[in-house]
Amino acid sequence: MPKKESIYKTSTVTCTCGATFETKSINDKIHVEVCSKCHPFYTGQATMQSKTGRAEKFNQKYGLKSNVSADSAKAAE
Repeated sequence: MPKKESIYKTSTVTCTCGATFETKSINDKIHVEVCSKCHPFYTGQATMQSKTGRAEKFNQKYGLKSNVSADSAKAAE
């Protein structure tokens, strides 16, 4: 059985944002929705939410008092 030659060829990758670059693939053209130029993580537009803010939001949602105020109330007694 003869050995198959490599079928990889240069292909163009196009993103929805309009960025293009070349890579090797078996397809001639590749279309992607998100690339490194428009992804929020790589562009610095991603936001991180602090854990303390999430805990306070939970306490407000369910009408709970935070541990800090409960400890101060016990100390006042």
